[in-house]
Amino acid sequence: MLSHDQVWSAVDALAQRHGLSPSGLARKAGLDATTFNRSKRLGSDGRLRWPSTESIAKILEATGASLSDFVALTGSRALARQSIPLIGLAQAGAGGFFDDAGFPAGAGWEEVAFPAVADENAYALEISGDSMLPLYRDGDVIVVSPASSVRRGDRVVVKTKDGEVLAKELKRRTARTLELKSLNPDHPDRTFDLADVAWIARVVWAAQ
Repeated sequence: MLSHDQVWSAVDALAQRHGLSPSGLARKAGLDATTFNRSKRLGSDGRLRWPSTESIAKILEATGASLSDFVALTGSRALARQSIPLIGLAQAGAGGFFDDAGFPAGAGWEEVAFPAVADENAYALEISGDSMLPLYRDGDVIVVSPASSVRRGDRVVVKTKDGEVLAKELKRRTARTLELKSLNPDHPDRTFDLADVAWIARVVWAAQ
């Protein structure tokens, strides 16, 4: 797996390759100019903060670099890959695909090769329809990590006890409720009682 220092070093190296500062690279990619500032790389509590997969995807698009190019800038010789289970998001609400903890279970899963994720229970969901435009399109694949901690602003997959599966942004979580922001502004935000939520897991990667 790539380290925190390696990933941030690759961001800096990509900026230098194109004659840019980290702030200039962020602006070129349509991001806030402070996205890659050194002050953003550690939290106030000293915890490591990582660039989001969305921000990395945007700087790769803006510079024309590939994911392999980015990994090469980290100093890693190869991008490790693993096979993870894959199912359609529309199918995920049916019974039998997840255990009570939200881990993939049962038959009916396919497999897809993906960059290694630090969670042996990670799985992939294929997006269908337009409910997550403009961020995710029909046919995009998102990788979900049940073991990753979830914080406000994270993109998450939630399953309710009624069997509904949603991909949203975590807006707020209280002792009693879960507030979710829709990725598509044409679709309403949702609020659930925590008692009605079976599990919530973080989206850690997307292939588009």
